[in-house]
Amino acid sequence: MTVRAVEVITGADVIAYHSARHGRSIARSIAERHLRPDHIEEPLVYPVTTETTDHPGGYRGALEEFYAEAAARLAAHLDAGRSVAVLAEGDPMFYGSYMHMHKRLADRYPTEVVPGVTSVSAAAARLGRPLVEGEEVLTILPGTLPEDELAARLASTDSAAVMKLGRTFPAVRNALERAGRLADAHYVERATMDAERTAALADVDPESVPYFSMAVLPSRVDARPPSGEGEVTVVGLGPAGPMWLTAQARSALAAAEDLVGYTTYMDRVPHRPGQRRHASDNRVEAERAEFALDLARRGRKVAVVSSGDPGVFAMATAVLEAASAEPYLGVRVRVVPGITAAQSAAALAGAPLGHDYAVVSLSDRLKPWQIIEERLRAASAADLVLALYNPASNSRRTQLETALKVLRETRAPETPVVVARDVGGPEQAVRFHTLDTLDPATVDMRCVLLVGSSQTRTVHRGDGTTVVWTPRDYPSGG
Repeated sequence: MTVRAVEVITGADVIAYHSARHGRSIARSIAERHLRPDHIEEPLVYPVTTETTDHPGGYRGALEEFYAEAAARLAAHLDAGRSVAVLAEGDPMFYGSYMHMHKRLADRYPTEVVPGVTSVSAAAARLGRPLVEGEEVLTILPGTLPEDELAARLASTDSAAVMKLGRTFPAVRNALERAGRLADAHYVERATMDAERTAALADVDPESVPYFSMAVLPSRVDARPPSGEGEVTVVGLGPAGPMWLTAQARSALAAAEDLVGYTTYMDRVPHRPGQRRHASDNRVEAERAEFALDLARRGRKVAVVSSGDPGVFAMATAVLEAASAEPYLGVRVRVVPGITAAQSAAALAGAPLGHDYAVVSLSDRLKPWQIIEERLRAASAADLVLALYNPASNSRRTQLETALKVLRETRAPETPVVVARDVGGPEQAVRFHTLDTLDPATVDMRCVLLVGSSQTRTVHRGDGTTVVWTPRDYPSGG
């Protein structure tokens, strides 16, 4: 308890506290040594906790009625000129019962909220482990969230505390395991109290877990030494910054001991203490893949970063090609997907990929231009929407011009074309053209092009926006 909390309790006329129907209150037990015989005690007993109720409004209705009645009882004391101290374990505004009183009374009576030590802080202290260090992020979660949601959030954060266990413990344990964080998880029960218990969460019997317990994932900095079992995870960063990262990608990046990748993409990954970074030029994909696999053979956990989705014209192929031959056949390789440029551009434009589509790279650095032309003609003849990657660079200006001529052989001049540039970046721009009006000189390597089918439509809407979309149905016979 803080000094200010003791002052408020000892100076109050009325001491109020919440409890279940058994009448025991943790908050009261904490403050008991400071209670006076002449204190008026006002126990606020919940009509239900986890059991069912026959209240007409159900569980929520029963609690709303209780909060209103409890607030009225406290208001009666305040109207009579008595000062009231409402006890709350932990901090009153942190998952606390007091906040329901605050919402109903603070606008009518002078109110002071005295902060307290949260159970999360107490648990970290009893474990003797830092919660967060440096630039790490702490996430606090209620165990009542769906298991899938818990797993996603646990995978994407550095440190976490999961509260309100009890009956939720099996789902929380499963979520930690699915997120790959179970081995790092600690269990804390009734922190700082006489019945305190701490343990490795994986070793805890679910039948022994009370409501007043939590799972704690402490700071990753100075965590347990690596197991010696190396692996390579190829991670898709999406088209731009952190807003485009999936929870799985965040987790893989955080768990890696070494990061390997093209310098521009590496710059998008936050620095972490103790994590080694190996940046290289964009033209050494095979060498970069072998370097990552060599690190994994030495027992390192390696993340190879790739823009967009690593399996779409990116690093997953290079890594798997190298890993499919000796001496790397025994190295574990995983691929974590990312949001591709085509998906990102399509979302900004509307829904141009609403029907069947094909993805083609116009770069002839790794394949003959003749093959590209054949594929463009085939996709165009099949009336597929086309997503064109690597459309033009400083040294490749004629390929896009040729590609447009090929497409115009079978596509109408008014076919919609979306040009999305620097998606997610500071220079993001989406331009709407037709096959006839697109000027290749306005396109560079930071662009992706979406060329519509015969069914794709451009609509100028009443709100001033323009959208391009392709219907999901298709005319019979053509």
